[in-house]
Amino acid sequence: MMGIWEQLQFLRPGWTDLVEILIVAFLLYRILFVIQRTRAMQIVLGVVLLAVGYGLARMLDLILVRTLLEAAFQYGAIAALVVFQPELRAALARLGRNRMIRAFHRLEGTRVAEEVVDATERLARARHGAIIAIEQRASLEEFALTGSRVDAPVSAEMLVTIFTPYSPLHDGAVLVSGDRIRCAGAILPLTQSSVQDRTLGTRHRAALGLSEETDAIVIVVSEESSQVAVAQAGALERDVDPDRLRAIISGQGAPEQAGVGDASLSGALTT
Repeated sequence: MMGIWEQLQFLRPGWTDLVEILIVAFLLYRILFVIQRTRAMQIVLGVVLLAVGYGLARMLDLILVRTLLEAAFQYGAIAALVVFQPELRAALARLGRNRMIRAFHRLEGTRVAEEVVDATERLARARHGAIIAIEQRASLEEFALTGSRVDAPVSAEMLVTIFTPYSPLHDGAVLVSGDRIRCAGAILPLTQSSVQDRTLGTRHRAALGLSEETDAIVIVVSEESSQVAVAQAGALERDVDPDRLRAIISGQGAPEQAGVGDASLSGALTT
């Protein structure tokens, strides 16, 4: 009897076991939170079903089914890494963010904020569509490679000129790094989340997409409604007034979550 009790001692968790359980539970929660509205969630459910099928195959001694499922698990993991690279990149980017650290990496000074706010007001009044991404802690270099180098000081006149209709670079995004415009005409990734609001154009979807993968502040001016929206940390705040926009750029406020639901995403950066 004593021997059986000693063998069952491993079922009594110590404090280190509880810490490990909490860490694993938190990581699983964060992973599920990131992928809950993406196509990766469907794959997770499919893997769970395959795991259940594999368990049944072992219980019933279905050798052929078990062998096929083992081969699928062996090579499916590699295929998943390739197919779901965007989701994995977004998940790792979110895990690497920290609000306390990010607070110390806001744009310094007020000049850039004032120039951007002035530009968005002028673009909104003229009903000229625009998308401006302001780099924070995470580098936007890979997205800058998709556009045309500008390397000019941030100014309202420059931003308004870039987004003037029929100009060569007005369809893409402007990337701002520090107090300089790094590039214009950049192509941004579309959001991996589904979007219910059909009034949101592709610029809004691209803004959400970049905010899901980086900590950038992405400003969108709609040429249809003249409204200004801001995407950050996967959230979209619409109808942003100049004071609110100035506060967000200065790091004194974060966009609130907007409605997100089902929609297919494709096309150029237009609203």
